[in-house]
Amino acid sequence: MNSSTREFKNRSDAGREIAGLLASLELDNPLIYALPRGGVPVAVEVAKALGAPLDLLLVRKIGAPGNPEVALGALVEGADEQIVINEDVRRLSGADDAYIAKAVADQRAELERRKALYLGNRTRLDPRRRTVVVVDDGLATGATMKAALIGLKRFGPNRIVVALPVAPKSALQEIYDQADDIICVHPVSEFRGVGAFYQDFHQLSDEETVSLLKAAPAGTDAKSPHLYRRQVAIPPLGLTGDLTVPRDPKGIILFAHGSGSSRLSPRNTYVADQLNSHRFATLLIDLLTPDEGQDRRNVFDIPMLADRVLEASIWITSEPDLEDLPLGLFGSSTGAAAAFVAAAELRGRIAAVVSRGGRPDLAMDYLPQVQAPSLLIVGGEDHDVIRLNKQARAVLGCPKQLEIVPGAGHLFEEPGALDAVIGHASDWFKTHLHAPGSARTPTAPTTLTKDERKVLMDAAEPLPHIEDPAFAKAFDRFGSKRVVLLGEASHGTSEFYAARAAITRRLVEEHGFSIVAIEADWPDAAMIDRHIRQKPYEAMSGTPFARFPTWMWRNKEFDSFMHFLAQHNRARPMEDRVAFYGLDLYNMNASMAAVLSYLDKTDDQAAALARERYACLAPWARTPAAYGRAALTQGFSLCEKAVTQILVDLLKKQLEYNSKDGDRFFDAAQNARLVANAERYYRVMYHGSALSWNLRDQHMFQTLRQILDHAGPDKKVVVWAHNSHIGDARHTDMGRSRGELNIGQLCREEYGDAAALVGFGTASGTVAAASEWDAPMEIKTIRSPLPGSHEEMCHALDLDRFLWDFRKDQPDAFRNLLSRDRLERYIGVIYRPETERASHYSPANLSEQYDTFVWFDRSRAVTPLATLSNVAEDETYPFGL
Repeated sequence: MNSSTREFKNRSDAGREIAGLLASLELDNPLIYALPRGGVPVAVEVAKALGAPLDLLLVRKIGAPGNPEVALGALVEGADEQIVINEDVRRLSGADDAYIAKAVADQRAELERRKALYLGNRTRLDPRRRTVVVVDDGLATGATMKAALIGLKRFGPNRIVVALPVAPKSALQEIYDQADDIICVHPVSEFRGVGAFYQDFHQLSDEETVSLLKAAPAGTDAKSPHLYRRQVAIPPLGLTGDLTVPRDPKGIILFAHGSGSSRLSPRNTYVADQLNSHRFATLLIDLLTPDEGQDRRNVFDIPMLADRVLEASIWITSEPDLEDLPLGLFGSSTGAAAAFVAAAELRGRIAAVVSRGGRPDLAMDYLPQVQAPSLLIVGGEDHDVIRLNKQARAVLGCPKQLEIVPGAGHLFEEPGALDAVIGHASDWFKTHLHAPGSARTPTAPTTLTKDERKVLMDAAEPLPHIEDPAFAKAFDRFGSKRVVLLGEASHGTSEFYAARAAITRRLVEEHGFSIVAIEADWPDAAMIDRHIRQKPYEAMSGTPFARFPTWMWRNKEFDSFMHFLAQHNRARPMEDRVAFYGLDLYNMNASMAAVLSYLDKTDDQAAALARERYACLAPWARTPAAYGRAALTQGFSLCEKAVTQILVDLLKKQLEYNSKDGDRFFDAAQNARLVANAERYYRVMYHGSALSWNLRDQHMFQTLRQILDHAGPDKKVVVWAHNSHIGDARHTDMGRSRGELNIGQLCREEYGDAAALVGFGTASGTVAAASEWDAPMEIKTIRSPLPGSHEEMCHALDLDRFLWDFRKDQPDAFRNLLSRDRLERYIGVIYRPETERASHYSPANLSEQYDTFVWFDRSRAVTPLATLSNVAEDETYPFGL
């Protein structure tokens, strides 16, 4: 077994993994065929996941005379029986017509037995003009599968997809001519039999096979969309929501119901189900907590309900599988008023609003600010509400429409009334909610020819184990750069941390790099800087790296690197010691405390004034995101002038403060800059994810530039951050479709060839990640790469570790292969394998995004670091208590 492959627990486990790969192909009208008996449990999972009917492809091999293991041909049962004979084998084996007739009769009897036992009177499905997926538990020689496919093709399917957990590459070659697509989780060179890839590979009995078939989707031509459902908690109150996401959704619709209606209301769930069938994701939440729901007055507290709609809207646009979807609001009764208030405040972030029997008049002051196209639906017998909706329609300045459902009352309980509402609403959302194109474009599997594989292999530089000094030596090519940015495809992979540590150590020891800057908060990283440079201890406001996700820096791999830096610095004068900085802006409270601490020691009058100005942010100290909400409601930036003035005052006194302690002033000024930018960040997050992303990455780049300016023109820096930050955004979907920029792009624009962008990737293994924001860390299994991805292509080379250097003079054939846009996987602190295509993949051009790409075919999760008691460490040790 190859070192890069893993065992499946059983056939069902293999089926679930195959289903994830097939989902990305967006198969048209699929029909699943299982090859019994071993293929049945695999195919059942595929059929369930795709919502597709399952049938059996009954095939019996016809063995050659005297050597039954050699396939002379096959008998393929179906709507019409097919007999496939390999004429070359027939000629060489000497099989005559009489032998073939008897062999066919014997195998037909076994087929009829299995057909009667497994299928009974079950109607057989016609594969004509359908996409058929042929599933087995593995492939050995490919001869029987090839015969089955030849027979199946005679029935006239539009497309044939073969889906296998494992197969030798040589066997796959045998069937390439007979299938349109082949999905194989583990195509291997060293093959020891299918069973070697399973923990449980018992011989299925007839009884098990029949039982599994009964659990499969019914044999019908009805198509049902694949839906992914999960229950969520909307911060900060943890309001319960039911999220449903169909395959390839057109948009997402947030329900804002009022007047005591809940997310479990049959009317609401029915409407949501119908919208799901039109490929809209839906989120139904309760806008009130159970205790709040006991007070009837809260149902009419429109500002509070609007707050909840706003919080849910922001949650949606922070979720990796939802953030790119256009957002619509569906309000009913008083919830409609809350939806209109939220739409007015979120402006362009809301793509459409629908009100069903709503009270938009309760949001009359906000209606002129609503930009989203708005549809008002009212029952024909609901006369008072019709009057109020007409008044609201007159005030709305956006594209608007009033639909009156004849004969319907306020609740649309009359026969057909609710379906009429759904028809109007779905038409409105179809018109005004448009899914982004390129981010969800289906891609085909990467099928490399022998010549293409050779081109990629020739360009690949194999790497030894990370612990081998030769690993880091391979990165001497960056020794002359001023800025080297080292990425990661996840925030929880041991190999990425260990590799960056080895490379950075080499650059520090051999090439004079003296600064390390990471994707972490400035005040937290300052604790590490004091430790490794043995600077005087200064207490931090709070524990460093204590906010979610703690494992991102509190892990053994990073702790080991930190100890190296401390040891390296110990024998050097202060001016020659490696400095350590954080680039991020989240820990606003600690930065405010650091500014005040500096001024307390430097300028009493300035300290008092700063305290007074920072007091503006005090009400939101524990929930800074709520500050953005408050500033949004009041229509201006509450604290921008106050916090910015502190930075201006510091800079005005720069010469005076520098003369006392330049490094301490630099730290204080950067903390003041962080607070000013964080104030803007939490404000703009309510206006669009691209705006907040750009502000954050611009802050990180400006911080990096200020570090270099402070250090001097001869200093060189290594940056650690996620691939999404250090790869040039202009060559990814985030830059081309969403208008986002990042540190990598800004560094190339500022430093040109003096900057090197190094991306990292992996195919499989484990990763430390959470399922939800602020949820506990889990060790999760990384799914095999999706078809059509860069990761799939890298995995196909069968190399444990390698790098591609795109700056080298490479052959045109290599550049042509790598210049194509393919899917690239990005795993953040949240990893959801079940929605991986939407959550974690985005199109990108690998060779333009990075200067060099480093590959680890199989990787493992980081080891979280428990907080240590401060017994053996000095007082500056950042992870002590």
